[in-house]
Amino acid sequence: MDEAIVAAAREWLGTPYVHQASVKGCGADCLGLIRGVWRQLHGTEPEATPAYTADWAECGQTEVLHDAAMRHLVPVAPRDDWRIGQVLLFRMRQGAIAKHLGILSVAGAEARFLHAYTYHGVIESPLTRPWQSRVAARFRFP
Repeated sequence: MDEAIVAAAREWLGTPYVHQASVKGCGADCLGLIRGVWRQLHGTEPEATPAYTADWAECGQTEVLHDAAMRHLVPVAPRDDWRIGQVLLFRMRQGAIAKHLGILSVAGAEARFLHAYTYHGVIESPLTRPWQSRVAARFRFP
């Protein structure tokens, strides 16, 4: 299953970045990538996606992405191994809510992840220490 998740996500590589979109080859943001992989694995999305801002520095009290992930994905304990196919939830700035998502595509010393990134589209990036330090939570697809 883990390999299937990564393979499905890699099919989105090169998809342009479009805020709130989730159409392989046409446009996606980071949530759109996760939604697209979900649809490929499970069919219909589990709930309608509400409108949301693109601001990674958004402050607030409600962790909307974390709460949605807790409803539909399986939490991974912080002490558990990093495994390919895990969904990574990032907090991009201290004090901001967690607003970025990716899928771990390579685990270990040369870790990489797939994500949709503003101005770049869906790409595979090294999971460098700065990126790792921003991971707020990890999840598995059910």
